[in-house]
Amino acid sequence: MKILAIDPGTHCGWALTDDRARIASGVWNLFPGRHEGGGMRFLRLRGYLSAILDQEKPDAVAYEEVRRHMGVDAAHIYGGIVAALTEECERRKIPYRGYPVGSVKKLATGNGAADKEGMIGAAQAAWPHAGIDDDNEADACWIAELAILELATKGATT
Repeated sequence: MKILAIDPGTHCGWALTDDRARIASGVWNLFPGRHEGGGMRFLRLRGYLSAILDQEKPDAVAYEEVRRHMGVDAAHIYGGIVAALTEECERRKIPYRGYPVGSVKKLATGNGAADKEGMIGAAQAAWPHAGIDDDNEADACWIAELAILELATKGATT
């Protein structure tokens, strides 16, 4: 099963896995340029999403479900990114699900409150040849891993 995982944010981590094998991952920079409005981050996201969904045709999309934000602007940006993501999944009839931050961190490190360095270190240990050095990319890889583990467990019990 092919999973696209997203760590929503202005530096948007993404990972693509197929049957627990990491295919690719990275970070999309959604930050608006000097002469652009705030809506450009969502247009950029839609462009990246459309390209990867068209090319890779994932079976499901997983994203990090954040319930607490550092401020109002961060909450609005997160909400806009998740809205664009889920809208695109609905339009294409791709199943999607959010995973709580603590669950992702606990899978990666054993600690539901792990810091950025801990998440990067865990990703580097799990995928040593991937060159993961960004916490957003690391989070996306672990979101994908959590989604695949959940799907494998559900598949095994049905």
